[in-house]
Amino acid sequence: MANVVRAALVQATWTGDTESMVAKHEEHGREAARRGARIIGFQEVFNSPYFCQVEEPEHYRWAEPVPDGPTVRRMRDLARETGMVIVAPVFEAEQPGFYYNTAAVIDADGTYLGKYRKHHIPQLKGFREKFYFKPGNLGWPVFDTAAGKVGVYICYDRHFPEGWRQLGLAGAQLVYNPSATHRSLSSHLWRLEQPAAAVANGYYIAAINRVGQEEYGDNDFYGTSYFVDPRGQFVGDVASDSKEELVIRDLDIDLIEEVRQTWAFYRDRRPDAYEGLVQP
Repeated sequence: MANVVRAALVQATWTGDTESMVAKHEEHGREAARRGARIIGFQEVFNSPYFCQVEEPEHYRWAEPVPDGPTVRRMRDLARETGMVIVAPVFEAEQPGFYYNTAAVIDADGTYLGKYRKHHIPQLKGFREKFYFKPGNLGWPVFDTAAGKVGVYICYDRHFPEGWRQLGLAGAQLVYNPSATHRSLSSHLWRLEQPAAAVANGYYIAAINRVGQEEYGDNDFYGTSYFVDPRGQFVGDVASDSKEELVIRDLDIDLIEEVRQTWAFYRDRRPDAYEGLVQP
């Protein structure tokens, strides 16, 4: 019998306030559970606008503790209610002056398993993230969930192959990549980088992007979220480039072992020759 995991992701438009944004994602989660999903992931800082288009101290108000802040507590309740694993990206406040771009991973019974903190922090037009976030310092954890071994890589991280590989070496079967990326900067890379990473590392990737425009800048988030398999092939259709969408796909986990045996990339790695890659 095939080892299939039904997985979901949400690409969403900003509602205007945190309460309605979280409530909307709760409803998407309930619908995904009704349709048999065992895991769901949301977009980068899903409970807020993408405020990093500007540098304004007022936006520190979106930050909250992880796991004891209100949003992660609600996501834990949702996981218990639906029996789904949840990947919930938020703006994390660890202590005054210590802020991170973070994703909490919650198991199907509501247990908080841990968090990933975004490593690579951009400082570009429309992406002023160094104003808000410290670089991640928790490594690349892989979480043993009720839906399998799950990792997270956040948005700008996807341009750096090293973390993708770390997640594969740690046993990831599915990596969620919550993002906020817009048309004019790197849209041509969106359908290229994650499929290439899925092939190079032999796992599934859930690539999530926001959709629409928000009040804090000109970024036009283009959606087109998708799941990609270890062969680099999209699982079903890519989502809309203009509308909110709940995407649910069946992932054949046995394909991971089949692909790794066929292509043998892990067998043929040469870590003994890679020392120069980590020299500053």
